[in-house]
Parts: sequence; C-alpha cells; structure tokens
Amino acid sequence: MLTKKQKIHLDYITKFIEKNGYAPSVEEIKKHFHLASKSTAHQQIATLTQKGYLIKENYKARGISIIQDAPLSPADTYTPFTPLSYEYSIGKERKVKDRFLKERFRGGTKNLNHSVEIKSSIQNLEKFINKIICGDSKKVLSEMPDNSVDIIITSPPYNFGLDYKSDNKNDTKKWIDYFNQLNEIWQECVRILKPGGRFCVNVQPLFSDYIPTHHLVSKQLLDLGLLWKGEIIWEKNNYNCKYTAWGSWKSPSMPYLKYSWEFIEVFCKETHKKTGEAKNIDITADEFKKWVYGKWSIAPERNMKKYEHPAMFPEELVARLLKLFSYKNDFVLDPFNGAGTTTAVAKKLSRRYLGIDMAPEYCKTAKDRLTETLF
Repeated sequence: MLTKKQKIHLDYITKFIEKNGYAPSVEEIKKHFHLASKSTAHQQIATLTQKGYLIKENYKARGISIIQDAPLSPADTYTPFTPLSYEYSIGKERKVKDRFLKERFRGGTKNLNHSVEIKSSIQNLEKFINKIICGDSKKVLSEMPDNSVDIIITSPPYNFGLDYKSDNKNDTKKWIDYFNQLNEIWQECVRILKPGGRFCVNVQPLFSDYIPTHHLVSKQLLDLGLLWKGEIIWEKNNYNCKYTAWGSWKSPSMPYLKYSWEFIEVFCKETHKKTGEAKNIDITADEFKKWVYGKWSIAPERNMKKYEHPAMFPEELVARLLKLFSYKNDFVLDPFNGAGTTTAVAKKLSRRYLGIDMAPEYCKTAKDRLTETLF
C-alpha cells in the first residue's frame, strides 16, 4: 500500500511521462516537490521501485519506467461511477477525470515502456546482413539467432488467387492452411525480433470471401505475445474498383461494401519503447507530425508490370514505416520480400536488411533494385 506522499510522487512521475514521453530527472523531481536534496528524491524512487510501481535503470539518465501491472492499493482502486451530466466543447479535447488511475485499472499495455538493450552477436548474423536469400522463410529464419532483428516490414501473399512467380498453388489455399502456414513463420519472426522491435504487416482482407484477414493476423500476433501498437489505414485513393459489383443492387438484402484502402498492423515485442541513439534518428519534425496520424494517403505502386509482381506496396510506404519506427543502422527483415521494395528502401535509408523469398525471379529483381536510384 502506498502512503499519501508516495502516491503523489507516483502520480507526478506518471503524468510527466504521459505528457513528455520520457521520465523526469531526479533534479526535476527535487524541484517540483521543493525537496532539500536529491537524496530524498532518490529515496522516493527507490521506495516506489521496491513496492513494484517503477523500474529504475541504474546509471541511465531519466531511466524510470512505470510498471503496468503494479499492485493497486485500496487508495489507488478506481470505483466506476455514473456522472450526472457531461459538458463537451466543440474543438476542445475531452478531459477524463482520474485518467491515469483508470488506465492502470483497465490493465492495458501502455505502461510497458521500459528500455531493453540487446546486443546480438554480429558473428552469428554475418551471413544474413545485407542479403537477399532465395528460399523458404521458415527454414531461413529458424537458422537466425534470437533477438537479432530491429524491425520487420512485410506483406504476406494475399491468398486472392494472384499470379505470383514460382507459386504452384496459384495464391489459392484453404484459409485454414493459409493461416497455419503464416503462423509458423510468425513464430520465427517473433523469436528473432528484439525486445522493443517493431512488426509492421500490410494486410488486405479478401472482402468477397468475408474473411477479415487483418483481424485474424492481428490475433495470431497477439497470441504469440506481441503488443499491439496501432493500425495505419493506407488510403490508396484507388477508385477504379469494379463499380458493377454491387451485391444486392439498390437493396438491403446483401450490399457489397467497397474499399479503397489497405491496413498496416503495427506490433512490438515486450515493450513499446525502442532504444536507439539520437544521432541515428532521421525523421524530420514535419514528417513526424504528419505520419503519426494513422491514415496515410499514398498512391499504389505503379511499377508492378515492370517488376512482374501483382501485389507490391510503394517505396514511400516503407520509407515512412522505417523512419517512424526504426533508427539508421537498424536491421530490417522482410520474410516475404517479393520484388524487393523493403530491402531497396532499407538500403537507401542506411539500414541493414535481409529479404527472403521463394521465387528466384523476384530475388533477382530484388538484388537488381539494390543498385537502382530510388524515389
């Protein structure tokens, strides 16, 4: 159980992190509470750490993190209530009373934001770094060391019946077999992803089959222990869809909904916070402000005929994901690399990369693109 003073200190640290995205320094805690010395602030931090409310990383500035599943004392427990009335102002943010306490009560993953530094053996990675490998993803990934990849950006075959090279199944499997095969590859991906690493999956549901692929893939990754970070709507502004496919024309019987966008599901491993050096940040302030909004209007890839691939995402999409969710020199993986968009953009943006694909034709294209001038 927390004392009143300890709870005040915890609330201050929690709100500071929520507002600024990083923890207060010991000096800032001292000044805020008008303490006589830093040792008193250190003592409060040590007590909250001992009671299971904080994680303190020694010898690291601002190395304080909130523990999501910290024990709730009677004084901390939130009791739901029904307010008599609400007053909202148009254009103003809606304020939530006792917001931080309610977040802890609900038990989401927001406070899983501690830093985890993992250094993989470069020796064990040499044969995978900056390579295009033609082969089965599951087999290749099984040979890689744990916790070795910083970010995964991929788009698995859609199972739409598209004409992929070297695909004797013609991109058509029973849905149960399709998801089972994906899950085997996801298991290896999760194993080799570093704590704090990001997993970005571009998914397009087959609406005509009424299969919510993006939800089912998300469920697979959640079941494997990843943390859901967000969903990006990729608005392609592709209005050339078949307007004759109405379903039940002018009737509520069975109308067919139309979509001009795809989904990018974003996950992370163990913690929402990714460690990296400030000098390796390459996203600009304007880019950051625009891209944190979860709807991206980007035209579809226009070179699919050139690369003889029926389903490619554009370079701009990969560039945004890399700059928003990774640092320069990070190790990037695409286990369904196809014609090599992920690896080509990773190279241009000074990331290390590994692309894997079954089709020799696509692997050759991916290698050729590494020498092209992008954008």
